[in-house]
Amino acid sequence: MEICEIEKSSFIDYPGKISTILFIKGCNFRCPYCHNSHIINNNKNPLDQGLIMSFLNKRKKFIDAVTITGGEPTLYNELYALIKEIKKQGFSIKLDTNGTNPKIIEKLLDNNLVDYIAMDIKTSFKRYGDVTNALVDINKIKESIRIIKNSDIDYEFRTTICKELIDKNDVLEIADYLRGSKRYILQNFRDRDTVLDGKNKFYPYEMIRLKEIKLEIENLFENCKIR
Repeated sequence: MEICEIEKSSFIDYPGKISTILFIKGCNFRCPYCHNSHIINNNKNPLDQGLIMSFLNKRKKFIDAVTITGGEPTLYNELYALIKEIKKQGFSIKLDTNGTNPKIIEKLLDNNLVDYIAMDIKTSFKRYGDVTNALVDINKIKESIRIIKNSDIDYEFRTTICKELIDKNDVLEIADYLRGSKRYILQNFRDRDTVLDGKNKFYPYEMIRLKEIKLEIENLFENCKIR
């Protein structure tokens, strides 16, 4: 497992907390709209974990939490030891995941090592391969959803929305499956130079259309919003 980038302070990634973000290299998906291609394909030398721990220790007065994202952090068995070490320093932990490794999610939860999980639901289950360009075990995705929904921690499910890959019916199917969840977030696509398939290939929804979709599904959740 390689930590390839660090964002010292984020006021938006962990709801209600200031967090440092650690970016883990590598992913088992190749979603064409992914905005972290520079993380997935990073060729720089990995950051030294000892130095990261020292940095975090010095930041205790300024941050409340650590967000671990990627890529896909749960690809690596070493994730457990990393989070355990960070947790010892007293930080809250947020984990971003695509849900393909429910076993490590459950292990982290069983040992009270994660305080917030954000799981990406890429599209309706029948179209997962089309969006991720990968062979996906949907049963693992569903198992991760079940584990997270039944946990005692804060969490959110979220779907990145772009015109070319996600349609309204996909969102309605996702929402119906997730009904009763604490939070479902519609993330409107934002173009940038680091998009995996390149800039100017995908486009966000018009806000008025996104608000119409939200209006149809928001009663299924404790909280539903557009980000």
